Amino acid sequence: MDFLSVFGILLAVVAIVVGQHLEGGHVGMLVNGPAILIVVGGTIGATMLQSPLPVFVRSLGMLKWIFVPPTRRLDKTMKDLVRWSRVARKDGLLGLENIVQSVRNEYARKGLQLLIDGNEPEVIRETLELDSAARELRDLQAARVFESMGGYAPTLGILGAVIGLIHVMNNLADPALLGQGIAVAFVATIYGVGLANLIFIPAGNKLKALIGEESREQGMIIVGMAAIAEGENPRIVESRLQGLVY
Repeated sequence: MDFLSVFGILLAVVAIVVGQHLEGGHVGMLVNGPAILIVVGGTIGATMLQSPLPVFVRSLGMLKWIFVPPTRRLDKTMKDLVRWSRVARKDGLLGLENIVQSVRNEYARKGLQLLIDGNEPEVIRETLELDSAARELRDLQAARVFESMGGYAPTLGILGAVIGLIHVMNNLADPALLGQGIAVAFVATIYGVGLANLIFIPAGNKLKALIGEESREQGMIIVGMAAIAEGENPRIVESRLQGLVY
């Protein structure tokens, strides 16, 4: 669990609610069903129109990363690569067959299988680099879905405000209906700006940071697998990988 994400969202919500209270208002003033429908429904609809189905589905699957991010321990990855290089140097590349099935990291498992199949170092490097680039592009496209939502939400907030003002103008003769229209107008703007800057844009940036960590780990695996294929000394392998751990 990423407690920083949880605490960040809670802090943002509490700051708004407490600020509203200190200004003399109450929480109920910030709750407005029509405004929520306009901003949230409109933002999701616009994003669905923009995004290809696989990208949109992928973005929903990555949403959990914000609170439960994938575990990336570069120090452990480095130790595994050094251990595998020792096994390959002692027992040959075929000695890796005994451990490949126990490796949980799918990307590392693919690299080990390329080693076991006897591929040349350049072939291994190129294959893994292409795989890494494709994964990174796919995940970045999904992360940009949330950035797009951050761009649409304020605009939908303005749209909600205009709709509310139209409602106000149509009911100038009935003071009882003016309050509801004005509430939708201002609360919709709050929802649009708030969701964009407190949820959607930070979520997209968080996902991009996590994708960057994954790319770093995969880069380390590429360097390690190529070094093992070239038959380098495990100490040299470890020395190379240490520069990638920071």
